[in-house]
Amino acid sequence: MSDESSPWLVVGLGNPGGEYAGNRHNIGFMVVDLLAERIGGKFKAHKARAQVLEGRIGPPGPANRRVVLAKPMSFMNLSGGPVTALRDFYKVPVDQIVAVHDELDIDYATLRLKLGGGDNGHNGLKSMTKSMGPEYHRVRCGIGRPPGRMQVADFVLKDFSSAERKDLDWFVDRAADAVECLVTEGLERAQSAYNA
Repeated sequence: MSDESSPWLVVGLGNPGGEYAGNRHNIGFMVVDLLAERIGGKFKAHKARAQVLEGRIGPPGPANRRVVLAKPMSFMNLSGGPVTALRDFYKVPVDQIVAVHDELDIDYATLRLKLGGGDNGHNGLKSMTKSMGPEYHRVRCGIGRPPGRMQVADFVLKDFSSAERKDLDWFVDRAADAVECLVTEGLERAQSAYNA
């Protein structure tokens, strides 16, 4: 159950390292980077093998929430370890954890928010679910399917195309808005505002 005394843990999934920065698989990092910019803080290394930033989001008053933004510094398929360590360190209930990640089965620049569910072949979610069960929130950022015969692994580890980049800032901005809405106003409100 939600616990007012615990922060929300918002985890952007991605791969660390400059060579991955613009990849489709790293949209989770892009979204938490923007949230960090909005909070006005800098990420710091945490012993849980993650970059973290503690802050608050939402309007002043009762809807204002403590959050910990996190970017696991393990590779995508090992995300569960750092996330579980952060959950334990900050004493966050699983239903106050939000994973922001790329999603192949949703059209590009489309968002879907949900609580729990399967991993849909996503290695970051698979690792998180294995570590702590599936009952965390997901902000699923659609990247669409690979064109032609391109392998999924090649597609997610490529940068967004020039056509996609035209809408990327808008998409990342909207995903960050959706995270803020989820944390401050709850899942139903966020789903009705942002689910396509």
